[in-house]
Amino acid sequence: MDSSRDRLFRLPFLRPEFLNNANVRTAGVYLAGALFALGVFFFVDAATYSKSARNGSDVHIRFVDWIPSICSFLGMLVINSIDKARLSGDSYSYNGNGVAWKARLVLFFGFAMMAGGLAGAVTVMVLKYVVPDYGFPVLWFGVANVVANTLIMISSAVLWVAQNVEDDYQYNLAL
Repeated sequence: MDSSRDRLFRLPFLRPEFLNNANVRTAGVYLAGALFALGVFFFVDAATYSKSARNGSDVHIRFVDWIPSICSFLGMLVINSIDKARLSGDSYSYNGNGVAWKARLVLFFGFAMMAGGLAGAVTVMVLKYVVPDYGFPVLWFGVANVVANTLIMISSAVLWVAQNVEDDYQYNLAL
């Protein structure tokens, strides 16, 4: 098999050999989980602070603030449900026509949902917290939303790469 044909991106970048290690794959999965947990922590921290007695303002996190995070989370689920082997378009691997095209379309929708979530978080921050010129304890609600969506996006990319790294212990049981 020609290795240049089997790659997802046809660029002449060489992948280092240490990426084919099972420990690197496990570390990538743990890193993605840590980034996701950190992102959720930032947003939940801001949401609980906005409803606490320590918040001295009338501004609180409402459902509008949750919508970008929900979009980013759904995009993460969609992206990580796609197997990288489906993107190459091997006709002998899967039944049906246009499997690679459909997988690429679903992957695009997943990334679009995540980008929309990040753009929505920035929009909510600007329109709800920056334009009315709130101070930093209240401005943190919008900043935390942007940071959370950014970390969810990065964790999704790390998890997708880590799950799709080929290691020496991968078996093909197709008959």
